Amino acid sequence: MKKFWSISVWRRQTEGADVKYLKNVFTLVVLLFSLPVVAQQTPFTSREATTLNASGTQTAESALAFQEFRRGVQAYYRGSFNDAILQFEKALSYLPNENLILDWLGKAYYRSGIEGAALQQWQFASDSGYGGLLLKNQIEIVRERRITDNAYQSSVKYTEAGSFPGRNGENLVFSQPISVLPEDDGSIWVLAYGSNELIKIDINGLVVNRVNVPLTGFDRPMDMIRMSDGSILVSESAGDRISKFSAKGGFVKSFGEKGIGVGQMVGPQYLALDELGNVYVTDFGNARVDVFDKDGNALFYFGGKSADFAGLKAPTGIACMNDAVCVADAVTGAVYRFDTAGNYLGLLCKEKTFIKPESMKQWGGYLVLCDKNHVYSIDAGTGAVFENVNTGNAPSRVTCAVPDANGNVLVSDVVSNEVYIMAKMSELIGGLFVQIERVDATSFPKVTLEVKVENRHRQSIVGLKDVNFFVTERKVPVMDLRFEGAAFANDIADVTLIIDRSVSTSRYREALESAVREIASEMKEEETVRVISAGAMPILEYTGSPNGIKQFSMSALKNPVASQVSLDRAIRLAANGLINAEKKRAIIYITDGTVSQNAFSNYSLSDLSAYLNNNAIPMAVVMLTQGTPAREITYLAENTNGGEYYVFRSQGLSRMMQDILAIPNGMYRLSYTSQLKTEFGQSYLPVELEAYLMNRSGRAETGYFSPLE
Repeated sequence: MKKFWSISVWRRQTEGADVKYLKNVFTLVVLLFSLPVVAQQTPFTSREATTLNASGTQTAESALAFQEFRRGVQAYYRGSFNDAILQFEKALSYLPNENLILDWLGKAYYRSGIEGAALQQWQFASDSGYGGLLLKNQIEIVRERRITDNAYQSSVKYTEAGSFPGRNGENLVFSQPISVLPEDDGSIWVLAYGSNELIKIDINGLVVNRVNVPLTGFDRPMDMIRMSDGSILVSESAGDRISKFSAKGGFVKSFGEKGIGVGQMVGPQYLALDELGNVYVTDFGNARVDVFDKDGNALFYFGGKSADFAGLKAPTGIACMNDAVCVADAVTGAVYRFDTAGNYLGLLCKEKTFIKPESMKQWGGYLVLCDKNHVYSIDAGTGAVFENVNTGNAPSRVTCAVPDANGNVLVSDVVSNEVYIMAKMSELIGGLFVQIERVDATSFPKVTLEVKVENRHRQSIVGLKDVNFFVTERKVPVMDLRFEGAAFANDIADVTLIIDRSVSTSRYREALESAVREIASEMKEEETVRVISAGAMPILEYTGSPNGIKQFSMSALKNPVASQVSLDRAIRLAANGLINAEKKRAIIYITDGTVSQNAFSNYSLSDLSAYLNNNAIPMAVVMLTQGTPAREITYLAENTNGGEYYVFRSQGLSRMMQDILAIPNGMYRLSYTSQLKTEFGQSYLPVELEAYLMNRSGRAETGYFSPLE
């Protein structure tokens, strides 16, 4: 598949002659004579400047600060954040109170993962009246992120952020949406019970696909679920069958028929999958659960009366989680637990907990269940119930609630004929967090922007299009604005493997070699892999095509086994090499799960996770043992959306690269033609951008320098 957006290493812009420090009187005289010209070139002649003398001319300190500032901006856009910090610090040594430099120094600290220092610089600038509400909002969001995470929170209330109505004026879009299924690109599939169809809607509510259905058409579709290969299963309650579609919506086949035997159903409703890909469907008419393998072959059914169980009365919602199958019952209002073989395990939620439960889907460690006009989350361990959504007193019947790629909850309502997009109240109030991460002006007047769009809790916003962006220069709309691409559409990813060289991990040589070879075999030839050995000091062992390590051997490593492993330095080295890599990228740490005493003596866990998150680098862990990894490793994996994998798990490591590619990435690329004067490359050129999505928006401002002339 052709890559949608290829990101190459940004070329370093040609630098002008460096301005040296004053060493003698002759240099000082020459510099003073040049001041009238420099005063027109620096950005510090703006209204934010605090260092102009009474006559309005620029001081020598401003000229020197300008040169350091210019180099700092260029280093920042190259991804050399440490160099940028040094340059901005030098600039501040000449102009300690210049707010523009403070702002950029905060940006460089932020991208380096040193969020405390970033907040300090931004606060200094804000206290001086710089940045207005935009900077204040940025400070608030970053502070909030440092004390909260982006995981699903069961007790949080969600409110309506927008909706996709079934009618657009006089035109019918769909009728009675009964189930929704999100895609990684922000679009959603909507299964319509009333109009017997399956349609795809983009993030802005536009219909982009109506799928081919079986020859006889849908017969009251009820639920849908995605299989591991991307295909979609749809249950048809009146058709007494399950239909399979390709990932793009093409009809493949149907299986199941009406009856009471194995593989037969009467009114199939909701679907679930276990880790092996087996299909579980609640059979409302037969009051049981039918089970098929991933190819549609009938296996068995369960849920009938037994010595310790009274039997299901009206099974509806179903979900597989933690090697258990949870089934809701519309008559008893309870949720029951079974093992994957159908043996009754007990109650998860007691009877009469719910009035008329519908679908039940997994989200993190919780089950999300719909019940009339409510959406609840159920703790899969304790059975505790929390209310997340209440649609109010208007006629309503919610039948499906699922998380989408942007951290929202999608809720289908068959009575109101709408699909609601529910978000946390804090997201609606605070809006989007937008950052212009890079500006490429090497082909000026053509300017290319790399823009990152997130919510307040660091979750990427995917699926945006050209209509979702507005770009200006000094508040004037730019010319020839083009949407160049989005990183979420990429189908390749660069990976850095960190190999633990600790004494304990060295005992699992064969397992480690197997892990490296399997990961390499799953990568595409055009992807880049790096191998870093984490010993007393990290060493970059290999960079190139995955083909080069398909026969990987531990004997090829230069780094010796060590009793103390500097894991923090290895992670920083790995992240540094990925800054200018493909926008979809990841670190994969291969270990036995232990950490040495001084593994994080140079960089704290919070700084490391911030560095990875602020540069969109997830960290996955491959465990060579079946034990639980050290808390530090788990913390990094969980807080960067990386995940944990056991090297010899039943599915193997074949899905690891698919999981990495599926991680939401909110990077976008836009270009335009600038109308600003460059002053031969010496002018600091501003650019502003706004991103819109339904009732939310976010804004970012930055600047850049064109090439020297």
